[in-house]
Amino acid sequence: MRKIYLFSFFIICAFLASCSGGNKGELVGAYNKKFSNRTIPLGMVFIPPGRTLIGMTDEDMSFYQGTPSRMTSFSAFYMDQTEITNAEYRQFVNWVRDSVAIASMGESGAPTLYRPAPANSAGGTVVGPRNIDWNRVGNGTVLWGRNSQYKSKLQNMYYAGNDALPGKNEIDVRKLKYAYSYLDHDLEAAGRNDPNKSRRDFIQTYTDNPTPGKANEHPSVSVYPDTLVWKLDFSYSQNDPMVEAYFSHPSYDRYPVVGVTWEQANAFCNWRTVLYSNVASARKLPANGRLRYRLPTDQEFEYAARGGRTQTKYPWGGPYIKNTKGCLQANFKVGRGNYTDDGGLYTVDARAYLPNDYGLYNMAGNVAEWTITAYNRSATSLLLDFNPNYTNTAKGAKVVRGGSWKDMGFFLQNSVGTYEYQDKARSYIGFRCVSDFPGNALN
Repeated sequence: MRKIYLFSFFIICAFLASCSGGNKGELVGAYNKKFSNRTIPLGMVFIPPGRTLIGMTDEDMSFYQGTPSRMTSFSAFYMDQTEITNAEYRQFVNWVRDSVAIASMGESGAPTLYRPAPANSAGGTVVGPRNIDWNRVGNGTVLWGRNSQYKSKLQNMYYAGNDALPGKNEIDVRKLKYAYSYLDHDLEAAGRNDPNKSRRDFIQTYTDNPTPGKANEHPSVSVYPDTLVWKLDFSYSQNDPMVEAYFSHPSYDRYPVVGVTWEQANAFCNWRTVLYSNVASARKLPANGRLRYRLPTDQEFEYAARGGRTQTKYPWGGPYIKNTKGCLQANFKVGRGNYTDDGGLYTVDARAYLPNDYGLYNMAGNVAEWTITAYNRSATSLLLDFNPNYTNTAKGAKVVRGGSWKDMGFFLQNSVGTYEYQDKARSYIGFRCVSDFPGNALN
């Protein structure tokens, strides 16, 4: 009998607890699990929300027809302090290199470099491809080191036959291709009312074997920078040392990467997003703890370059290109061609010169930078006055911001942008990433 009373007591307690803890028929909401998202990503700075005058506010150039000045508001976001450097981009290239190499050997050729197959609900192993265990791969020494056990299996990764130089074992960079997919919101918005379309029609896919004639499938992206840009961009100039050394020599590790197309820059942003997501997943952090990386919009770049100031000519304030000590404050083409007066004939260290008030380096000069914005001179009047941007799904020209080491001072102005076709790589164009901040302020 005592057991029956005790059991009844527990039943009554459980009932009362359920009544007190329930919603009692009221709207209480279904909240996401709280977590801290105030950690600024490594190498980035926080750009607070705000407004500023965007567009030409000072001198103009004949026939320039730049963006007309108007007050514009922006959400908060993170932005890289510097242009993406050779060392940072090389991490991407090496990751693709190792992925391609391991995939070429397969699970049977390198079983220890794959993670164990996970178990299913029935206790058996899941049938399907296994993921690479990057903890075992490390920095690539296990694959490419002097004592690597995989040397004989990776000969297909090197130049061979007539493509190889005698006595040299060089990675065939044509094999370094990155495949990825993402949901394109422009396609999604355009086809939202089309009953003949499904979600797969809105997914942009870069793959080794795209379906012929399918608009949203493209060849996988070759990730190695085009080092020949140093030769191709300038006729009758001895730039061979830059071709041979700029991306590979340690002296240039902290210099901005160049020779990357807009498509390569986008691929880097996707890889960087996945790189963090995988680590966050392994540490059981929320999947949305950090929003995806992307290129900045045209006017986001100008907003960040102004550093919180209004009507300033240059990122450092201006209106002069020199400081009070007579030192040039950016890397550009001085006067009629005094390239070395600013401290560098070509590019310079990504942290050269002083940062602007947001802590951003070289928002003017050194290398111009890709934005995500499509170039269209007629689109300015259509843009909203908050977070403005113009995109299209067709391949074409993209806005380039900031001016470069080979540009004259006019192109260093905050309000001045140019353009380049998205499949073109140049010795004077690099990029940096942004990541949207989910909220209003860090505090």
